[in-house]
Amino acid sequence: MNNTHVNPLAVDFNALSLIRFAFPSMVMMLFMGLYTIVDTVFVSRFVGTDALSSINIVCPVINIIVGLGTMLATGGSAVVAKKMGRGRMDEARSNFTLIILAGGITGLVITAAGLYFLDEIVWGLGASEILYPYCREYLETQLIFACGNMLQVLFQNLFVTAGKPTLGLFLSVIAGIANIVFDYIFIVLMQMGVRGAALGTGIGYMIPAIAGVVFFLSRKDMPCFRRGFRSFQTDEKILYFCKPRMDFKVLKKSCSNGVSEMVSQLSAAVTTFLFNGAMMRLLGEDGVAAITVIIYSQFLLTTLYIGFSMGVAPVISYNYGSGDLRRLKHVVHISFCFIIIVSVVVFLLSFFAGESIAWVFAKDNRNVFLITKTGFAVFSFSFLFSGCNIFASALFTALSNGKASAVISFLRTFVFIIIFLLILPRFLEVTGVWAAVPVAELFTLAATVGIIYNVHTQSLRRGGRSVGGKGE
Repeated sequence: MNNTHVNPLAVDFNALSLIRFAFPSMVMMLFMGLYTIVDTVFVSRFVGTDALSSINIVCPVINIIVGLGTMLATGGSAVVAKKMGRGRMDEARSNFTLIILAGGITGLVITAAGLYFLDEIVWGLGASEILYPYCREYLETQLIFACGNMLQVLFQNLFVTAGKPTLGLFLSVIAGIANIVFDYIFIVLMQMGVRGAALGTGIGYMIPAIAGVVFFLSRKDMPCFRRGFRSFQTDEKILYFCKPRMDFKVLKKSCSNGVSEMVSQLSAAVTTFLFNGAMMRLLGEDGVAAITVIIYSQFLLTTLYIGFSMGVAPVISYNYGSGDLRRLKHVVHISFCFIIIVSVVVFLLSFFAGESIAWVFAKDNRNVFLITKTGFAVFSFSFLFSGCNIFASALFTALSNGKASAVISFLRTFVFIIIFLLILPRFLEVTGVWAAVPVAELFTLAATVGIIYNVHTQSLRRGGRSVGGKGE
């Protein structure tokens, strides 16, 4: 049977249909951002700003867990989608199963190691005497759910690869609602503090994790999941669990392919640690609370970029694997145009709504409110540049050019931020802390344009086949 008639990735997308295909991933990420924000709002309102600061202190550990999951998910998605595009379905299913299995085992190892070294980790992240009890409670509970966290990240990406983005959206909405409900129960009604916030989040992780395992255990598709894809009416799912062939080359390829996402999360862990240190030094616990508000708001406001990139990545990988360069270039062109428009909208929203966002988190703490409000006025400019950088990194991952993707992520989330975080506060003090991210994004955008131009030039020299800059 011709692949074009059975696979929803093999569609000649226009701007509207591509956005429609990526829309569930965008909404899914938006809901993730919203329920993450709700977590911090509950903590700041019902526990206190010191508790809010403690969440950001231990955030680097969560970054690492999410980074490992995202690395396997995005890199593995590219591997699986490319093999699907080449018609090697049995191999794609085996690789898919192996990637999920590796993610689950990794989560269990993280739980065991994290709980054993819990105190050393909390003190090592820079917790003060005031913040230590909050940090320990939150991180201990989060570590218990590390496996669920890994699996939900994997399934969020691989539902799209399996042609089921709407299912991923549905599960994310359910998980988000559950998280909000349990936050209210554990934090407000049961007075469990930050442990309640972590427990609500952990339950939110488990909903898509368990549902994903159950869904992919069966080979047969349910009629309700086939709606929306007129060309895809077979009873058999594209992807499902099978007995995997233990091919470590696949895991290595997935990790190297998705290394940019891991680099991004590791860099976020390091830079969060440095931001916390700088604000603790300049403004104390209130400064850490303010940077927490802006970092979590940044995640919410960049979800459209991340969700769109996640949604279109399997389409890019499929067309690259099938060798359809016309469709591939058309999809990339539409994507960059969309990202630029969204970047301007997100910047305007952040710039003019910064005061309102600060009030939501810190209306009971005047000092934190003023620090956060001032920070938004400067930090908002980062959204003008970050969208193109995020999409370009995801693009190269989808094209199996993990090196170019990693360079962009490493420059964006680590190199330039650290450089400007070390330099600017010396001259501008707190304003320099806020300006570090926008300036880093601007410099990264310049580097991204250079990388794209260089890869395109190499592609032309090779006759246009290697759009991603690699031969395979």
